Formats: sequence, C-alpha cells, structure tokens
Amino acid sequence: LKAIQPPADEQAWAVRARRQFEAEQLLYAYVEYIDDDRLEELPELFTEDGSYQIISRENVERGLPAPTMGCSNRNMLIDRIVSLRHANIYSQHAYRHVLSNVRVKAMEGDEALVQSNYVVMATRGDGIARVYSTGKYVDRLVFEEDGPKFKQKRVIFDTQLIDSLLVRP
Repeated sequence: LKAIQPPADEQAWAVRARRQFEAEQLLYAYVEYIDDDRLEELPELFTEDGSYQIISRENVERGLPAPTMGCSNRNMLIDRIVSLRHANIYSQHAYRHVLSNVRVKAMEGDEALVQSNYVVMATRGDGIARVYSTGKYVDRLVFEEDGPKFKQKRVIFDTQLIDSLLVRP
C-alpha cells in the first residue's frame, strides 16, 4: 500500500473522504457488536480469508509473532464465537469501547491500512467499571461493493496483561 499523499483534485478528495467515513463506520460497527453482545454479527465484517489477531505491544516490538488469540479466517472467528456461547464458562462482563484517532494511513486500489486507538472498560457484577485494555487497532480493509470489510484486524494491546479471561474476540 502507498502512503497517503495530498489529493490532486476534488474527485480524489471525495474518494478519500468516502474511504475515511466507510472505515470509521466499519470500526464503529465492530465495537458496537462487541459492546452490545451481538458477537454473531462480527464475522459479517470480515472477508472470507480475513484474519483476526490480538497481540501484545511487547510481542510486536520484539518481532514475536505469537498472538494471545488468533483466527486466520472468518470460519475460525465463527468457531470462536460458538465456543464462547456454548463451551466456555466465565463471569459476565459489560464492555464499552472508546475509539479515537481513526486514520487511513495508506491506500492502494480497493485496500487501505487504517489505524486507531482504543480503550475498553469492563464492568463486572460488582458494578465497578475498570480499564480492561488499551491499545491500537491496525487494520487492512478491502472496500467491496457492499462496503468495507476487514482483511486483517490486529488488536495490539498495551497493557502488560489482561486481568481476566480474554472472553470476547
């Protein structure tokens, strides 16, 4: 992908503005599905071969490829969600994401590299909200006729550890 350069004309500006808007809408849908416990809708946001990875910043900085959680395609993400619903036992949490600095960093053809920051708060049964995770999303998007989809989603978390079972994808 090529780094973003200032658009040469109004049509190029319009394309960039549309891509920015579409990228933001995809990210907002992603966090809404998690926060509203609509996990079964998440796979719709990915291409068939779309990968999903949650990895620590420490591993990224050291060049260590081992993720905390990884799905290499949409079917693996579906399996993860089915497992969460039927096999795993965990305490209930309510999650709330806050996104910022959504930036299309590079574009080429129908693909874009998008980066944003996130904070996730978790509220447990005691009613106290705590910072669950902070970090950034580094996403490769494909813009299809019916809208953008994640070709690759990397959740790079800053926190040294996650204080409970990583339940949600």
